[in-house]
Amino acid sequence: MKPSNLLSYIKQKTACGIQRISTTKTKMLAYNSSKLYRELKLRGAVVQHKQLKVLPQEQVFSTMHGVFNLSSDQGSLGTFIVTNVRFVWFADMNEGFNVSLPYLQVESICIRESKFGIALVITSTESSGGFILGFKVDPEEKMKTLYKELTSLHTIYSSKPIFGVEYKWCSSKNLPEQNHNLVEDFDAVEDTKNEIGNTIAAYLADEGHKDRPPVYNNELGLAIETLKEGYTLQKLWEVIPS
Repeated sequence: MKPSNLLSYIKQKTACGIQRISTTKTKMLAYNSSKLYRELKLRGAVVQHKQLKVLPQEQVFSTMHGVFNLSSDQGSLGTFIVTNVRFVWFADMNEGFNVSLPYLQVESICIRESKFGIALVITSTESSGGFILGFKVDPEEKMKTLYKELTSLHTIYSSKPIFGVEYKWCSSKNLPEQNHNLVEDFDAVEDTKNEIGNTIAAYLADEGHKDRPPVYNNELGLAIETLKEGYTLQKLWEVIPS
């Protein structure tokens, strides 16, 4: 491979490597900042001043007040919010007491008898802890309406889930043009006179090659041995003598 083609090839590979690292970091940040789309959250910072902190790509479909969470013996009165990616309930007296459950982690939704009477029961998947969440809504017709809305949105979500990770691929036009046929960059070289390597051999053999003081090289960004007179860094690094 010609030195100029080799340098171009190295630059292209370096640019591709940097882009892959940048792409990976961007995706990791997008994944870590979008966990509410995919994970159950208890007592999280999902509500502020009685208002849901809406996520990107999230749409609020309904907000129902006067919904009892049946996790305690007396039940806690709160607000139930339904969106296209999850449902959120929070207590009216303490918005820090809340639950956010994405449809991705919903195992089942049903209406059944409980010690509080007819209740809406939502079970989370085993991977999210297998929680059984019960809610009481009066009148019963209102609860049935909420049940139909949740089951419908859960079905729609299952057919086309929203994971919350958004990433736009860079256009290939912005990338350095790559040579897909590198074989064309190689030239056959016949070393009949053993010319390759003679420059380095002569450099090392001259005066027994005593150590020379180091000097900073701007091209490499490193400290190297002071070169002997008549030699250059490019000449020593040439694969094929010019």
